[in-house]
Amino acid sequence: MNGVRNQTQQRFSSTYSHLTTSKQALIPTSGVYPAGFRASGVYCGVKKNGNKDIALIISDRPCSGAAVFTTNAFKAAPVLVSQATLADNSNALFGVVTNSGCANAVTGQQGLENAKRMRNTVDELVNHKNSALTMSTGVIGQQLPIEKIEAGIRDAYTKLSDQHADGWMKCAEAFMTTDTFPKLRTGQFELNGKKVTMAGVSKGAGMIHPNMATLLGFMVTDAQVEPSLLQKALKYATDRSFNSISIDGDMSTNDTIAVLANGASGAKIDSEGPAYEIFRDQLTAFAIDLAQLVVRDGEGATKFVTIHIKGAKTFEDAKQAASHISTSMLTKTALYGQDANWGRICASLGHSGIPVDASKVSVSFVPVNGSEPLKLMITGEPEVVDEARASEILKDEDLIIEVDLNLGESETKFWTCDLSHEYVTINGDYRS
Repeated sequence: MNGVRNQTQQRFSSTYSHLTTSKQALIPTSGVYPAGFRASGVYCGVKKNGNKDIALIISDRPCSGAAVFTTNAFKAAPVLVSQATLADNSNALFGVVTNSGCANAVTGQQGLENAKRMRNTVDELVNHKNSALTMSTGVIGQQLPIEKIEAGIRDAYTKLSDQHADGWMKCAEAFMTTDTFPKLRTGQFELNGKKVTMAGVSKGAGMIHPNMATLLGFMVTDAQVEPSLLQKALKYATDRSFNSISIDGDMSTNDTIAVLANGASGAKIDSEGPAYEIFRDQLTAFAIDLAQLVVRDGEGATKFVTIHIKGAKTFEDAKQAASHISTSMLTKTALYGQDANWGRICASLGHSGIPVDASKVSVSFVPVNGSEPLKLMITGEPEVVDEARASEILKDEDLIIEVDLNLGESETKFWTCDLSHEYVTINGDYRS
């Protein structure tokens, strides 16, 4: 995010020493965290592998809250319970409780009761009713071992910490399922002469496609933000971040992104205006950072691809085109094979459902090292492509695909990855 950033990309824990250097660089070793918030992560027995499976974040004072949820018809029990919690109490929340290893999705009435029991356990600990949002992630169609989870929440409460290693990092690790690294970010910015801090955790590596986000995550801040403005800012931010990523085109039953604001910094936003816009834009930049981490950890992914659509008639058209290209299996497999088959990009764009004039479209590969873009098509006319240079560009982990529709002034960026053999391996035996 713009503003003061903590040192998050210097060293990594030996726990993740098996990862590539590029992934190790994404794991934070320190952070500056919002006043009044503490976090923890513990193991309670949900996961078979013994990894952390309960994450808890608690504020020492009431928070305004906002969230966006999956639009999947099979909304998981924690989604339904969190929606009800927010409807009843959006200005006096105290935390977020999450379990990983079991999604509590498509679990009927018992699943709803179990999600409520998770929330009620937090209620007892903080002595406030409807105090927490609930999240779950993991295998669909299985009931939670709720007694273990309730004990785990109580254990996590005793281990809450405002420190990076003992609190926030353990919380981020407890979110993980097929993730290969914890996704944690912090940052600061100035607002009305006061320093505001944000922290956030996201998780996701598969079943990722937007609307709402296709993953789990939360962000917390020590700014004071009126609930309706917080919801508006979050919707703006997710449309440009978590709703602008795709790994495999599948939408989860559990997608939730939440934000809590406790006001401990003294910075206050109670109406629209310059301060609100600063906060909204900082929240958006922060959400983009967290969302990109999800794509970089895509199941089996070897490439991080930015789809940059320019010259669209509207933002919505640009986003629809980018989303369609990002889910083209032929495009994604070509990227994995380092094949500059740009015709697949055009084919996907051509049936994306937005206005397209084929005689005006230009397509380029843009290297991230700042070297000259490789033009593949200019206003509908194919270029003689330097295949050797195209191959070199496609060997890089990061790539920008730029598509100019030349129909208007709107643009957007969308983030996706390639599709590899490893993705099939991971998802072929997910439940085992």
